Amino acid sequence: MHIMEGFLPVKHAIGWSIASAPFVAFGLHSINKKIKENPERRMLLGVAAAFTFVLSALKMPSVTGSCSHPTGTGLGAILFGPTAMAPIGAVVLLFQAFLLAHGGLTTLGANIFSMAIVGPFAAAAIFRMATAARLPFGASIFLAASLADLLTYVTTSAQLALAFPDPAGGFIASFAKFAGVFAITQIPLAISEGFLTVVVMNALVRFNARELQEMKVTTAEEARA
Repeated sequence: MHIMEGFLPVKHAIGWSIASAPFVAFGLHSINKKIKENPERRMLLGVAAAFTFVLSALKMPSVTGSCSHPTGTGLGAILFGPTAMAPIGAVVLLFQAFLLAHGGLTTLGANIFSMAIVGPFAAAAIFRMATAARLPFGASIFLAASLADLLTYVTTSAQLALAFPDPAGGFIASFAKFAGVFAITQIPLAISEGFLTVVVMNALVRFNARELQEMKVTTAEEARA
């Protein structure tokens, strides 16, 4: 979930904002550099941003009374690298806080860190490891997107456990409770997001094969497959 407005203690809200700020600043620099070098990739960047916005806005009720949703950051991380997703995720989360009452301004830094930093870095790393292991292209995309989704929620669980440790068991017990709450709905969502990301990436490979080869996302063999 996006951590809701006012839920975190002030010190935690400020701390996560400070932690996220350098990633957002460097991500803006990274995007500007890539677009200046290849202006034609604006369209792909827009697709990645729209994919993140739409998927992360799909709140689904949890049996525990909370809510879960996909993140959509894996696609952009694979296409443009994880640093580019920090500012994109920040804009997405800001719009959702204002327009959809999803998340909040005081918790923006924490939500950026989990969804737009940890998730994308995980997706990029998993995709590279999977391709290095010579897994099929679709399997690499699926693993990157689905595991990035799950790791986002692991991070959110850790953030909440740090803010609200269990009186008896401390951080570990609190983390187990929060992670258990999210797992019921998040695991199926992560699997669904993995499959959807594969479908979207296959469509991009079909219509943007040359660009994806230049970006070293696919090889010539994968583009022809």
